[in-house]
Amino acid sequence: MRVMMFITIAERVVPVSDDRVQVAEENFDGVEVIVYQPNQLEQTGELRRAIIYLHGGGWCLGSSRMGPYDLLARHMVKELNAVIVAVEYRLAPAYHFPVQFEDVHRVVKYFLRNDVLKRYNINPERIAVSGDSAGGNLAAAVAQQLRKDPEQHIQLKAQALIYPVLQALDLKTPSYQQNQHMPILPRTLMVRFWSEYFTSDKSFLRAMMANTHNNHESAALLKFVNWSSYLPDSYRQTYNYSAPPVLTGKGPVRSIGAHHLLADPRASPLLVPDTALRFLPKAYVLTCEYDVLRDDGLMYVTRLRNAGVDVTHEHYPSGFHGALMFTVWPTDFEIGHRMTNNYITWLKQNL
Repeated sequence: MRVMMFITIAERVVPVSDDRVQVAEENFDGVEVIVYQPNQLEQTGELRRAIIYLHGGGWCLGSSRMGPYDLLARHMVKELNAVIVAVEYRLAPAYHFPVQFEDVHRVVKYFLRNDVLKRYNINPERIAVSGDSAGGNLAAAVAQQLRKDPEQHIQLKAQALIYPVLQALDLKTPSYQQNQHMPILPRTLMVRFWSEYFTSDKSFLRAMMANTHNNHESAALLKFVNWSSYLPDSYRQTYNYSAPPVLTGKGPVRSIGAHHLLADPRASPLLVPDTALRFLPKAYVLTCEYDVLRDDGLMYVTRLRNAGVDVTHEHYPSGFHGALMFTVWPTDFEIGHRMTNNYITWLKQNL
């Protein structure tokens, strides 16, 4: 994790305006954001789209100020004539769940106010939330919470989830097993991200590594992440399903109260019942074959479709976790550009 933290710092840039994109650091209800919008000369007077973007990094690393995120935001402004709100939510382990979710939720609620939308010349019917990896987790969670809020009158039109992490109950799905030693996001690192998101208690980390962290409360929700029901046949035929064991009595999960966090859908959006999925905004879900999180995305696609949600699923057979960010030298890969173009095309057609 130290190496990745160094990369995060080394990749940081100072977001500045250019001849086509106006950039400003703002504060939305106590949370720092970076707002990218068309320069005055590019403005046509018509109401614009808006995307609230949430960076990845396992809730522990990353920043909207990293070069690839800054370039992505600028590209989206130019291609979509959109306003991009990049959220600098607080990070673990200094801040544990639900702080990250609450930061994002506050930003989205603030931005969806009529006076704020008017300030940025936004069409209230053309707003999306999006994010990659842990940012995809936060995007899915906030989309769910907004939809069930009776006081939220302006709703999101779309959610775009890029290789999202969506559940913490079963950390031995086929994709976790198949890709456990993959670079960028091996299983040990993803499990550590989950552990640090909840607590710095090392006994909890050890339990998660062994996939023995569930107790009766979280185990009651395993049906929502039963990959033998929700994954395509090709993955189910290669691996045999075995439900994670359930802790009894006192254990690391019970001793720190993390069982309440494991069962919280704000942390694991896959844990909501089908009725809570039914009226969610249309979704774009991107998954990669060589990614421990692949099956989280695949299961969510299946469950959303079963609930009647309009879902576009793009799977990259040669893709790997983090590929969207590989668009800048010396990691300038064709797949990163292809992902970016397909993602923006979907937004252009659906937002």
